Amino acid sequence: MTVKNMNFRTLRLPLAALAGLLFLTGCPEKKPSETADTSAPAEAKLPKAPVFNADSAYAFTAKQVAFGPRVPNSKAHRATGDWLVAKLKSYGLKVMEQPFEAMTFDGTNIHARNIIAQYQPQAARRVAIFGHWDTRPFADNDKVKKNAPMDGASDGASAVAVALEMARQLSLQPDSLAPNVGVDFIFFDAEDWGHDDTTQQDLKNQLDGSGTDSWCLGSQYWAAHMLPANYKAEYGVLLDMVGAKNGKFTREETSRTNARTALDKIWGVASQLGYSDYFRYEDTGGITDDHVYTNRAGIPTIDIYHYNSPTDYFPAYHHATTDNMAIIDRNTMKAVGQTMLQTLYVD
Repeated sequence: MTVKNMNFRTLRLPLAALAGLLFLTGCPEKKPSETADTSAPAEAKLPKAPVFNADSAYAFTAKQVAFGPRVPNSKAHRATGDWLVAKLKSYGLKVMEQPFEAMTFDGTNIHARNIIAQYQPQAARRVAIFGHWDTRPFADNDKVKKNAPMDGASDGASAVAVALEMARQLSLQPDSLAPNVGVDFIFFDAEDWGHDDTTQQDLKNQLDGSGTDSWCLGSQYWAAHMLPANYKAEYGVLLDMVGAKNGKFTREETSRTNARTALDKIWGVASQLGYSDYFRYEDTGGITDDHVYTNRAGIPTIDIYHYNSPTDYFPAYHHATTDNMAIIDRNTMKAVGQTMLQTLYVD
């Protein structure tokens, strides 16, 4: 994930309207989370939806991790991307690749690619499922192995795995059991090579003042070069860090501000499915993540990510070598994946 926990997804104070987004790049001022409603509104009976297979999602996570750290310019990164493209094509989806080059905050020139796969590409109504498939090149939040390579099992791989299992399940449905929307699975690259003002104070951010955020390079590129061209969706969901034990997801401020209808819908579905222990009716401050740029591009997007506590924001494994398969939990992935699949079937 981006400065999460003051690491990637630069944490911010609660944001005003999106048009006036101001991102804090240092240690974010944190405030106690604001508790909103304690229960979801009553919902009609949920329609039938495919069953999300958590074992499959777990295996997809392990497969990505097995390639090695998915750092742009590396063999592991290239191999993982090729595997993702082949896997999505095997489900009969329309797959597009969006290669791009970028410079990171430390002056590294990288070759990257966003991967887009469309289910029911002919459908006029569309929903976007976003995630990032790269890993941070250094575990700068690690207390023992600072700056060592990291697996990114939850931060990146779990989100892609949930999306892959959603795509697999949808591909198995006959036309009579398909949802009334097309679904676009959009995997961003180079999301996690950003400058953390807390852990990297000794390093200069060479992108500072350039107009480019050091985080979320792939989503920034996609937002400026839409693929498909002139892309529109009713709403988008950014999945990030959705695979660890005891996952907790709160109603993040940028999500509430820009995609409240989608957020209420998803949290309501989760409640009906019995997943309110994961999807908390708790309002928390905004963070800088890929959804900032998809919202700017006109796609109302929420961010589902592991929120730790009012004082830490992100869990201890964030940007640390402990983000490995040992923390991955099928129950968390089931809660997220089943909720997302079910939501696609609720008009």
